[in-house]
Amino acid sequence: MQTPTPKSKLNDESNSDAERRIQRLALHINPVLHLVEDATVEMVTCSKGKQKMSVNTASLSSYMRGKHRDIQDKVFAYFNANPHLQTPVEISKDDHRQLCMKQLLGLVREAGIRPLRYVTNDPEKYFAILEAVGSVDMSLGIKMGVQYSLWGGSVLNLGTQKHKDKYFDGIDNLDYPGCFAMTELHHGSNVQGLQTVATFDPLTDEFIIDTPNDGAIKWWIGNAAVHGKFASVFARLKLPAYDAKGVSDMGVHAFIVPIRDMETHQPLPGIEIHDCGHKVGLNGVDNGALRFRSVRIPRDNLLNRFGDVSRDGKYTSSLPTVNKRFAATLGELVGGRVGLAYSSVSVLKVAATIAIRYSLLRQQFGPPNQPEVSILDYQSQQHKLMPMLASTYAFYFATTNLVEKYSQMKKTHDEELVADVHALSAGLKAYVTSYTARSLSICREACGGHGYAAVNRFGILRNDHDIFQTFEGDNTVLLQQVAADLLKQYQRKFKGGTFAVTWNYLRESMNTYLSQPNPVTARWEGEDHLRDPKFQLDAFRYRTSRLLQSVAVRLRKHSKSLGDFGAWNRCLNHLLTLAESHIETVILAKFIEAVQSCPDPSSQAALKLVCDLYALDRIWNDIGTYRNVDYVAPNKAKAIHKLSEYLSFQVRNIARELVDAFDLPDHVTRAPIAMQSEAYSQYTQYVGF
Repeated sequence: MQTPTPKSKLNDESNSDAERRIQRLALHINPVLHLVEDATVEMVTCSKGKQKMSVNTASLSSYMRGKHRDIQDKVFAYFNANPHLQTPVEISKDDHRQLCMKQLLGLVREAGIRPLRYVTNDPEKYFAILEAVGSVDMSLGIKMGVQYSLWGGSVLNLGTQKHKDKYFDGIDNLDYPGCFAMTELHHGSNVQGLQTVATFDPLTDEFIIDTPNDGAIKWWIGNAAVHGKFASVFARLKLPAYDAKGVSDMGVHAFIVPIRDMETHQPLPGIEIHDCGHKVGLNGVDNGALRFRSVRIPRDNLLNRFGDVSRDGKYTSSLPTVNKRFAATLGELVGGRVGLAYSSVSVLKVAATIAIRYSLLRQQFGPPNQPEVSILDYQSQQHKLMPMLASTYAFYFATTNLVEKYSQMKKTHDEELVADVHALSAGLKAYVTSYTARSLSICREACGGHGYAAVNRFGILRNDHDIFQTFEGDNTVLLQQVAADLLKQYQRKFKGGTFAVTWNYLRESMNTYLSQPNPVTARWEGEDHLRDPKFQLDAFRYRTSRLLQSVAVRLRKHSKSLGDFGAWNRCLNHLLTLAESHIETVILAKFIEAVQSCPDPSSQAALKLVCDLYALDRIWNDIGTYRNVDYVAPNKAKAIHKLSEYLSFQVRNIARELVDAFDLPDHVTRAPIAMQSEAYSQYTQYVGF
């Protein structure tokens, strides 16, 4: 039998507890100053308690740069050996355009790098060249892309053998500089709404190219203002018809149109060319506007892979409808989006390298009577830059996988792979370029006043990259394409169909992830659990599945009163969030695969750390979604936040090795504050000391 506790003793214990609580509250309100010094000592001891991770930079770099490292180094070496071809910080628009053309001519004719042969035969090598060239000068990268991906690519992908025989060598050696004339003043994203007309004249066996109104003027056409001699012109093909209309509109097709005389370089009769003028960035690219007035071209100039016109004006195609022909035409041009997604990551690599190297160099403030500390030791700087560094790695592996898929698609022409690449390139281009655009401003701010100096490149990189969010498909439009594709897959599931390659996880998620969250796992907060790739990927997939199911219900509800267009507009922000969530899921899956495939143990450990930061930072950024449906309990949410901050600190400890693994030499980054030796000395020399 238990002896009862005397009442007086209970009162004494209660008073004692109350006194202790009051003392603790008093310390919070009026802390004893010497405790701060003790805390500092403890913090230093704690930080040294865990040994810094060892990273084999050479092995990690070899894994990152892959099999086309040699040709990239050849590009870097050529421009390093030719300082007169390096773009100065201060340069006029006209001078920049001429320099950009000299750079491209030097690359092709002196360095012997011929990109066109790789556009269809070895796209992985082509994109490796494009990445290196864009690192030298983004204007040069875009000019090369216009010449080979767009002008050259349209001839190779939309034309037939006769076009390749006639134009390949001239495009390859730059005798035939050309343009890609799709966008019009009134129509950009809505390509099916283009108004330029190509009417067949059976009497002369020619097409007549016309700009029917000012809205149909071809606008923002790269290479048109100064250097282009040809253009792939996208126009509505119209054929004579013996009915009340008198003409048949066969939809948008591409035509080769000479725009300047090969000898005099003057605009040809009927062609009016104007300069679009100074731009926010990429002023080395000569964007122009084109108007056509009854310009006649031979019937053979129709790029006729998907549709042809006979001598007597009869139209033939292996594809039965205008929409199918249009989809096939645009599908062949998806390489531009692949290239932009991949190139955007290279811009992010350069910016992250500059910002992190400077943050390791720069010292400001510190504990009393002790040396100043690196600004990357501040948690706020780590919060800005370490998740960004993790994202750079994540995007690299995701876009490299996209390039590999695209290369495989060009070889096999597998229909399922074509659909997969089309959707994946749209999503990655939109997501990655938007993230990079935001990150460039963060990098500039993270480097303070020195980040504002043009010579340190953030302003130039930010301005040049900004348009990546718009051309080759506006990002908001592309994300809607991803959302629409997800909804088609969702609908197909309920009709007993199969999912496309990238969407495979949805088959399982519709059954598993949408069941009620397990109340036990919702509360697990151990580090091993939170760093488990299965937990991370399950969380990403759950969110996407939840968003997909909920937006499908909303669309069905609103379409009854608003119609399909109105319902889509009502749910548009929800749809964009769905698309971004799906792309983040794909990126994480590819990152996890890359970690598991890494052969070097030290590199694998570093990548695992970076991957965990990427995943948990993304979960924390959208923690409200997980809390709203009790997928994550409050204690687990707190643990995720705490661990993501700790991982940022851990990544900071190997930040130098991680950016060194990008293997970007000083003559490529070209920012004095990021030089690997004597940065301040080179910076002061630049301004004249």
